[in-house]
Amino acid sequence: MTRTGAGDRQRPPRVHPVLAAALLAAGCAATGTESTGWTVTVYYTAVAELHHGPPQLVRGCPVLDCAHGSAELGSFPADFVAAVRSEGAGRIAVGKYLNWSSDTGFWLDTAARDTAGRPLRPWRSAAADDLAPGTRVRLTGCGQGAEQAVCDRLSAGEWTISDAFTPGLGGAKHVDLYVGEESGPDFTNDPMFTTLHGASLRTG
Repeated sequence: MTRTGAGDRQRPPRVHPVLAAALLAAGCAATGTESTGWTVTVYYTAVAELHHGPPQLVRGCPVLDCAHGSAELGSFPADFVAAVRSEGAGRIAVGKYLNWSSDTGFWLDTAARDTAGRPLRPWRSAAADDLAPGTRVRLTGCGQGAEQAVCDRLSAGEWTISDAFTPGLGGAKHVDLYVGEESGPDFTNDPMFTTLHGASLRTG
């Protein structure tokens, strides 16, 4: 399946949680009303065992509280490493994650995290530039770009803004919904990995 907008969509990298907690104070207050014209995307945690590209050595920080490390973190499938760069996190084993942010590079962790350092919650965590942290979000209309089953699943989610784009890259009226770990090989061709245009949200 060709995903709507797949050719021009760029995944905005997220800010490292240790350095970015202050960003969560930014944003507009929730309106408590429904608004239209939103772009809705989804993000996920990659899973190493679902990728089979050539091995790529990754260097970075062996712990969370570190920046621009150069330690050898291990070799992982190159397509998995690319997915971690795109989505921000990947599970390499039970309870072990390779995470990435644009301001600090790769690091090893025990969870996929939001910008405040809290574990991401599938079907609960979301990111936005112009909604305040803690704002509750419900998708009330999918606009264009999703199959009905996908629209129904996303509309059933109860999302809270707890994550953030790198400043300047998310954009106005753009919300990113976290759907958890990828569910199978080639997840980016799954209908769930969608982009909705002209969607409606209720916030507050």
